[in-house]
Amino acid sequence: MAPARKSKARSSGALFWDLLTFDRLVTGPVIHLIYWAGLGVVALFAFSVVGAAVGLALKEQGVASLLLAFPVLIAGLLVAAGMVLLWRAFCEFYVAVFRISEDLRALRQANDADHAVASSVRGPGA
Repeated sequence: MAPARKSKARSSGALFWDLLTFDRLVTGPVIHLIYWAGLGVVALFAFSVVGAAVGLALKEQGVASLLLAFPVLIAGLLVAAGMVLLWRAFCEFYVAVFRISEDLRALRQANDADHAVASSVRGPGA
């Protein structure tokens, strides 16, 4: 059952009140911003790994420094790729938790509406 869509044309006062009373959660967009910021941090880590590998290769002349720099580069980039996957999973977990919260809120409102209809059908004395 698809949740009912709210109209986009809401007054700013109603939106502000929803934010103050936690009727509307802003966590979804905030998580997206945090996700992109985290990816930026992981990209900085990846660039530092590449810089460290190049610096290690240029430190001394010869094949030994290249043989040491190449595994550092590969291992660092693999760690960065793993960090990207873990960060994505972490952020998706929080998005899923807050979507479950929104679904539970919608179910609670539907249940309250059903109880109101049932009580009005039975009458005030029943």
